[in-house]
Amino acid sequence: MTSRRRPVRIRSTLYSKFVSAHTNGGFPMTVTHAAPRPLLTKTGTPARNLWRLTPGMPHINHGSYGAVPAAVLDHQRQLRDRMEQAPCQWFQALPGLLADARERTADLLGIDRAAMAFVPNASAAATVVCDSLRLKPGDEILVSDMGYGAVVMGAERHALRSGTTLRVVHIPIDADDDTIVAAFAAGMNAHTKLVIVDEITSATAMLFPVARVVEVAHAQGIRVLVDGAHAPGLVPGDPMDLGTDYWTGNLHKFVCNPRATAVIAAAPAVANELYPLIDSWGRDLPYPERFDEQGTGDYTAWLCAPVTLAYLDREFGWDRIRAYANTLADWAQRLIADAFAEACGGDGTDYVVDLASPAPAMRLVRLPEGLVRDDQDAAVVRRNVIQRFGCEATFTSFDGVGYMRLSAYIYNTAEDYLRFVDEVVPALVDWSRDRSLLERSEDDRH
Repeated sequence: MTSRRRPVRIRSTLYSKFVSAHTNGGFPMTVTHAAPRPLLTKTGTPARNLWRLTPGMPHINHGSYGAVPAAVLDHQRQLRDRMEQAPCQWFQALPGLLADARERTADLLGIDRAAMAFVPNASAAATVVCDSLRLKPGDEILVSDMGYGAVVMGAERHALRSGTTLRVVHIPIDADDDTIVAAFAAGMNAHTKLVIVDEITSATAMLFPVARVVEVAHAQGIRVLVDGAHAPGLVPGDPMDLGTDYWTGNLHKFVCNPRATAVIAAAPAVANELYPLIDSWGRDLPYPERFDEQGTGDYTAWLCAPVTLAYLDREFGWDRIRAYANTLADWAQRLIADAFAEACGGDGTDYVVDLASPAPAMRLVRLPEGLVRDDQDAAVVRRNVIQRFGCEATFTSFDGVGYMRLSAYIYNTAEDYLRFVDEVVPALVDWSRDRSLLERSEDDRH
């Protein structure tokens, strides 16, 4: 489809008010608190300069696919050049290169080297765990309705193949930690063999009390997989300190590594039961070494992982990265919620979603009623916002209510969100009032 992106009105309405307010030392009514100053590199240049993101296109959805710094992309290209210049030499040396990258990555993440292996993504890790359990008819896998869709679908497919049952517990959007733990506990029984619990929920940006869920499950002899897809880079410390049997995290999100890079970590008692998705020359090796030999493939992204972690730590420091992203997310949430309230004519709706435990760097804003009712609506809105306004944002739904999920990163600045409220918020309100303004196509169903 041909893009109908509107010209960017960078100096109009709210953006102009914001600039004027800064000049005059105050803030307009809509902007209720000061935005954090843009983050700078150690040489004083804007953080955004380290990425090759399209100029003029706000990317306020870092949490979905991440964004890779230019220096890391250059390093990956050099690795690929080496691979293509001498393929036989490259693949003969590859297991050793992967072992070194895996160990350095574990050190940088604070995970025991013997516990961690590379996998393509968190969904692959969940499949690895399910495959290792040898479940049988009558067994149950327990998930929540806030579980990541691909992981839940993978567990469901495994249940269908093995004749087991997938049990889903409901978590209300306003749940506190006690409510979340109680919901999981109520879903466990003598047949439950595995609990899959999200550390950070994807659609609702909630931080779950996973250590408490693990404790309840282990008291009943149930194994736990913590899906920490969003956690690397946001949640410091060794994830195995949660006490879980298995943990997985994606490195393409807030770590900013090239895609198809994730890690799985396993407790010593269960680690040697895990095998990679591809049976290859590493079959007879112990865990985690067997994950380093999965046949011919492009593993340059895995080799980049320690480089990316060290690069961002050197340029900014992970504590500084987390603090900036979290502060900016707080500010942007209030800004966009206030903009919706104004655009909707003061309908009395509170568009800020005050979660009991919001995820670091991620926030929810309620959308105007009727705009997003389900995942299909969310996909339509997302596509229209990208094509019409050149803005990369994401929209979700839960229990029939539509939300905008913010996920800020260090290349984002206040200008990205001010442009969003200036350009996109009025259109979203219009679309909520007249859905014929939104185009549907069969492609939106996939």
